[in-house]
Amino acid sequence: MPKTTKSGKARRDELPSTLQKSDAKAQRTFAKAHDAAAEEYGEGERAHRVAYAALKHSYEKVGDHWEAKDAPGPSDDRARSGGPNARGETAEGVDANATKKHLMEIARRLDVAGRSTMSKDELVEAIKKANRRETRSARS
Repeated sequence: MPKTTKSGKARRDELPSTLQKSDAKAQRTFAKAHDAAAEEYGEGERAHRVAYAALKHSYEKVGDHWEAKDAPGPSDDRARSGGPNARGETAEGVDANATKKHLMEIARRLDVAGRSTMSKDELVEAIKKANRRETRSARS
């Protein structure tokens, strides 16, 4: 099912819940990338992976929604390697390439306990966990 209307707007009812709470540009980015990938590869998991990869290039997941990154680019090792045989860990939408200061700010907003003593890698893991928790509670 196409995720965009004929005029190019995202169909909110066709978007994942985390995108329904995000800004219109994030919704359009995901929807247009999904539709292009669905045309190329067919509807299904691959189209969703392509759409999320496009979204994560310019957006990061914060809690139960997506926010624009300060600078576009790959968000983790897996995104940096790219392609159908990508290697590395995914950060599940967390911008693992952001500065520690930025990650500390996100962790503060998500009320991550013990953040002041965490390394950058620990912050990424804690933010991933907090994002999952926020998304889960928003869906219930």
